Amino acid sequence: MRALAAGLALLLAAPAPGPASHAGMVRVKGGEFSMGMADPRGLPSGGSEPMTDARPVHRVSVRSFWMDRTDVTNAEFARFVRATNYVTVAERPLSPKDFPGVPASQLQPGGVVFTRPEHPVSLADPSAWWRVVPGANWRHPQGPNSSITGHDTDPVVQVAYADAEAYARWAGKRLPTEAEWEFAARGGLDGKPYVWGDSLTSGGRWMANVFQGRFPVTDAGTDGFAGVAPVGTFPPNGYGLSDMSGNVWQWVADWYRPDYYAQLARTGTAHDPRGPADWFDPLEPGVPKRVQRGGSFLCTDQYCTRYMVGARGRGEPSTSSNHVGFRCVQDDGPQD
Repeated sequence: MRALAAGLALLLAAPAPGPASHAGMVRVKGGEFSMGMADPRGLPSGGSEPMTDARPVHRVSVRSFWMDRTDVTNAEFARFVRATNYVTVAERPLSPKDFPGVPASQLQPGGVVFTRPEHPVSLADPSAWWRVVPGANWRHPQGPNSSITGHDTDPVVQVAYADAEAYARWAGKRLPTEAEWEFAARGGLDGKPYVWGDSLTSGGRWMANVFQGRFPVTDAGTDGFAGVAPVGTFPPNGYGLSDMSGNVWQWVADWYRPDYYAQLARTGTAHDPRGPADWFDPLEPGVPKRVQRGGSFLCTDQYCTRYMVGARGRGEPSTSSNHVGFRCVQDDGPQD
């Protein structure tokens, strides 16, 4: 807690960059759409997940807003850190009080890193490919021997929810709501399973950075990348927004509840929903979760098809990993 308070104090004392401009952003004109998705299991490449937490499909209206054209990059996050001396969650010392019974020698800050198994493993056990790596943080996404040197335009990763919020506040922006994110991601294609339309590929072309090959052992990199890609590499959607599917997950502002869409559906058309007042994940009832959207370079129809535009993800807010980043939005001012 002391480390968190110190990080907040640094942030509040640091100079802000001044009034935020709309540079690097796209204006998303407000409107109404159908939020959520039908069961995708009957679709080609639809995977095996029913996506029950993305139903019922319900009508939502959002006001106009501005959204970052791409995810926040390493270079942009570095400017924030230089201006504020901000220390990310993955870099802060761990308190023995928060980890009773764990030897102090093992309390090293770090992040979660995808670690490729050497042989096929059960897909029912994600611990086979995820590791907590001491020294993994936004400067060293895969651990202390990795670096972001030469990767200025890669999306910043190993950022916890609080880190994304802190950056957004400094930049004069905020994180999008889940409704804003999905409305923007659809790019005007209401009711489609993918950001770009009806099929995982378009004319044989990969439209997003996702996993090809045998998950999690071999990423064939057929889309050009076995791992993260620079932002804006793949075609933008109908609103000019890049990487709204694949590459890295994106934090959004809402708490996660699988029953939230049912709550909204009972109200008729939901106007600018801001998420539930509390959180609940039936798989980990005692662990708070925030919504993540868009999927990542690790998504595949063998395991995770959450690159589909209506699908939802979630993450523990203080946990960072090498496939989660974020982008920001700004309000559009007074509207009728």
